[in-house]
Amino acid sequence: MIFLELVLQNFGPYSGKQVINLNPKIDEESSHPIILLGGMNGGGKTTLMDAIRLALYGPRAQCSTRGNLSYSDFLNQCVNNKIDPVADTRIELLFEHIENDKPIKYRVVRSWTKNPKDGKDTLGILGDSDTWPDALVNIWDEYIENLLPLGISNLFLFDGEQVKELAEQEIPPPVVVDAIRGLLGLELADRLAVDLDILVNRKLKEVGNSKDLANLEEIETRLTQQQEDYQTTEEKVETLKNQVEELEQKQQEAFDKFISEGGKIAAERNQLELQQNTKTAEIEQVRQSMCELAADVLPLALIPNLLIQAQAQGEKEFRHQQIQISKDLLIERDQRLLTWLNQVEISTIEIEKIQSFLIQDVDSLYAKTLQTEAPWLLADDETLSQLDNLIYHLQNSKLSAKEKLAILKNKEEEIHTLERQVQTAAAPEDYTKLRQALEAAQNQVVEAKANYETIRRRLAELETIIAKSKRELSDYTVENIKHKNSEHIITSAAKVQNTLKIFREKLTLRKLNKLEEEVKNCFLYLLHKSDLVHRITIDTKTFSLLLYDLNGKPVPKHRLSAGEKQLLAIAFLWGLAKVSGHRLPVAIDTPLGRLDSSHRSNLVERYFPSASHQVILLSTDTEIGKKEVETLRENEAIAREYLLKYDSSTRQTTVVENQYFW
Repeated sequence: MIFLELVLQNFGPYSGKQVINLNPKIDEESSHPIILLGGMNGGGKTTLMDAIRLALYGPRAQCSTRGNLSYSDFLNQCVNNKIDPVADTRIELLFEHIENDKPIKYRVVRSWTKNPKDGKDTLGILGDSDTWPDALVNIWDEYIENLLPLGISNLFLFDGEQVKELAEQEIPPPVVVDAIRGLLGLELADRLAVDLDILVNRKLKEVGNSKDLANLEEIETRLTQQQEDYQTTEEKVETLKNQVEELEQKQQEAFDKFISEGGKIAAERNQLELQQNTKTAEIEQVRQSMCELAADVLPLALIPNLLIQAQAQGEKEFRHQQIQISKDLLIERDQRLLTWLNQVEISTIEIEKIQSFLIQDVDSLYAKTLQTEAPWLLADDETLSQLDNLIYHLQNSKLSAKEKLAILKNKEEEIHTLERQVQTAAAPEDYTKLRQALEAAQNQVVEAKANYETIRRRLAELETIIAKSKRELSDYTVENIKHKNSEHIITSAAKVQNTLKIFREKLTLRKLNKLEEEVKNCFLYLLHKSDLVHRITIDTKTFSLLLYDLNGKPVPKHRLSAGEKQLLAIAFLWGLAKVSGHRLPVAIDTPLGRLDSSHRSNLVERYFPSASHQVILLSTDTEIGKKEVETLRENEAIAREYLLKYDSSTRQTTVVENQYFW
């Protein structure tokens, strides 16, 4: 079976008529398996999957957005909200399959309008000769069951959520269990067992005497009532479960309101006020320290220029004073020299020349150091040293004052923040209302959960009672109703039931053995890690997977990484599809979920090209990204690419051919 074309007209976000070619054939000689459709979340990928299911199965379709809606309400929901209410909504699915060794094409057409008549759509089947075979329309459900049974359709048409659920649960979800049962043929065996029970009971009524018949009818009436009670209780359990979820949502909303409107801050008001008082005391301490600085040398920071001038003038006068002392000492030495020269035998003229030279020499040495102005500071060496120490101490005081100002600013900002938090706190009476509302919501949740648990236990009790009544009915029919005609029916039915039980067990083991081997091979092929798992077994009752290593020791599922669990789930679905024996297309919505890069690469390179002869991938840009799509292109695995462009302003999606995100 191959899907060739999907036509959407005013279906969901797809306005107007849009045609998607799904044929994997590139030309008459070559074909590539993958049809790649890219779209962002909410852009219409799941709608395409629903369209395929709806075209094939109609009211029986297990569509993602249907929930508990009636078929009429679901069809109304699928109508594009921008079109005229009287305009047609239409989906067409063209597919090809082999019938009597010949390829045959059928176009399944379903159309309806808003508020469809009788709550149904109009089904048409267009054959190769463009005719509408009415006979096929009337038996379409039986016909499609032979091609793609609804029970196993989820093995070929599945989404990332299904893989995620299968990966995280120890026991497969009901949708997969139903597919396994359909695949193994267990549904037919179970149905036959039920039909045998009905036949036996009907015959017992026909041949039993009045007393036996009355007792039998009493048991059956009681059993019927118990089953009705069970169904009613089951509905109550579901209702209470929904009620618990709604009340938990309201509790969360009350808690969010309690937080957002200051309830939590009001509860912590004392702590905030204590922090505020502590910060205020710290600020006062910093200010006191600054006052001490102001009482010391810090005010002199107002006259830095005068201090520098005084320091320079003092150094200048001190230097001149030192020069004058040295000059006086030199003059005294020259005078001693002249006195000595007068004592020795040197002429007066020579002495006068020497004296003139000494005077000129002293004058020339100290000519540049003559003081142009009279000294006024008159500072000595000790005073200048004290002035230097004062300036140094002043610099340190200025740095300390700057640091304390920064600390003061930060403390004041912290106080302002605390003040704003205190101001946003709810008033005492408002806080009381918020707290009471939160407590009331919490109490409602507790009460609802208690009611749910009570009804759930009642449901379990009814299940036990029904089982007891069935045993009583069986014992009654076997032990108390003896009749020649009924003996043969009961004996034969019992033998058939035993044979059927043995057949069911052998059939299950034979199919499961094959399935176990396929799942293991698929898992190891995807995982590319041959030493992790040596053997995989499937429980015959719950259909849960059990993994064993090379030493025969169990490998707990929780030891697998999230990516390995996902690959195991995909391997399970892949193995089921292989064992089914049906050569059918595979459609996968959001295929790569939470996989890391290495596991993504394994799926892209190993699974997608090999999953089937036709693989329809519905992906976001973060799942099959640039690297993955380039790998698929290089491997010549992609036949066609489409981009689902969603316009958020109009809430409409357009299908763009020969285009992907990259």
